[in-house]
Amino acid sequence: MFVRDNLLNKIKSLPDAPGVYFMKGSRSEVIYIGKAISLKKRVGSYFVSHISDDPRRTALVSKIRDIDFITTSSEAEALILEAGLIKQYQPKYNVAIKDDKAYPLLKLTINEKFPRLFIVRKQKDDSALYFGPYTSVRLLRQALGFMRKIFPLRICRLMPKRVCLHYHLSQCVGPCAGKVSAPQYHKIVENLRLFLSGQKKSLLQKLFLQMQESASSLDFETAAKIKEQITALNSVSIEQKIKNTPVNALNQLLKLERGQLVIEGFDISNIGGQYAVGSMVRFKNSQPEKKAYRRFKIKTVKQSNDYAMMQEVITRRYTKTLCTTLTMPDLILIDGGKGHLHSVSRCLNKLHINIPALSIAKKFEHIYVQNYAQPICLPHTSKVLQILMRVRDEAHRFAVSYHRILRDKSIFIAIICGFLFMK
Repeated sequence: MFVRDNLLNKIKSLPDAPGVYFMKGSRSEVIYIGKAISLKKRVGSYFVSHISDDPRRTALVSKIRDIDFITTSSEAEALILEAGLIKQYQPKYNVAIKDDKAYPLLKLTINEKFPRLFIVRKQKDDSALYFGPYTSVRLLRQALGFMRKIFPLRICRLMPKRVCLHYHLSQCVGPCAGKVSAPQYHKIVENLRLFLSGQKKSLLQKLFLQMQESASSLDFETAAKIKEQITALNSVSIEQKIKNTPVNALNQLLKLERGQLVIEGFDISNIGGQYAVGSMVRFKNSQPEKKAYRRFKIKTVKQSNDYAMMQEVITRRYTKTLCTTLTMPDLILIDGGKGHLHSVSRCLNKLHINIPALSIAKKFEHIYVQNYAQPICLPHTSKVLQILMRVRDEAHRFAVSYHRILRDKSIFIAIICGFLFMK
């Protein structure tokens, strides 16, 4: 009775939005994965009544001990995500989609000079890449149309001698008429493969670097096109989004049992704008990675402006050399309040970086989460609060130590110069 009441309470907090839901068993194993136009209505329908004509469904409901979900911006996107997750987890009660060869698949013909992406019903023993299976061909067609706008591969089965209507609609880059080189075309193919494999984070990081390279070589047209791709991909909500309460959002972001959570903490230290420095510390699996620590001497801000200084540090960390030498974190933590977080969020948006950010204010230890007006107040016994405080305090220590080094060096030089002048 307690388990059922707990599940019903969880269902009430589900969003009325499209997405993918996970049914979990007594050992937290995933036993079923499904998609929905409305997560609240679809998951709730399983618990409307104990009576069911389908014995498999009755057996499934009796085994459910927990429910998780991922929201998407459309049902078509939920379809793509659902297929990848079923392939990854192989849930017990998704037997039909695991075994039935009649379900549609996506085929990427990497064995061709200029590969195509299209829907098929059967997987052949060839050198092409197959993704799926998917449960709805209607939604798959919608998703395919969306992907062709971002990854404009050729559609024609036979290569014509001149561009067709798809080229003029920006749904093909025109390899048939030499409008694109083979290496450039295969960059699009590789980006599409990453997207279909669920590696959106790696893809966005790769596109961002490509955009910077194009801009550095003054190829602004290519840079603008890549920027459009990044914007379109950021609108695809394949990452998990919790829309009920900020506490749930924080718990989802900081699932410490994942064991590989990487947090980067930032802080600023200065006296009236002088000897201004920034620090970055990095924690993995709740432990500091001191080799990855970085310190920044503020260069562009001359007055006392913590917000502008923090934006400079964030920009320098997530662009150019540091962006390639250090992998992206799972979470960014700022030492400060709501204003600091808002400033950093705007900076990340300008850089097209989609990494969750939090800030934690001293004294009352209020935690501010992106897109939530009210702060979170956790008890001091909370493990989540303890790890955040540890990262924040380490970033503060590292910033203050560098600030003192610069200040003491300046004072020492002033004393020496004064001594020499007296002579």
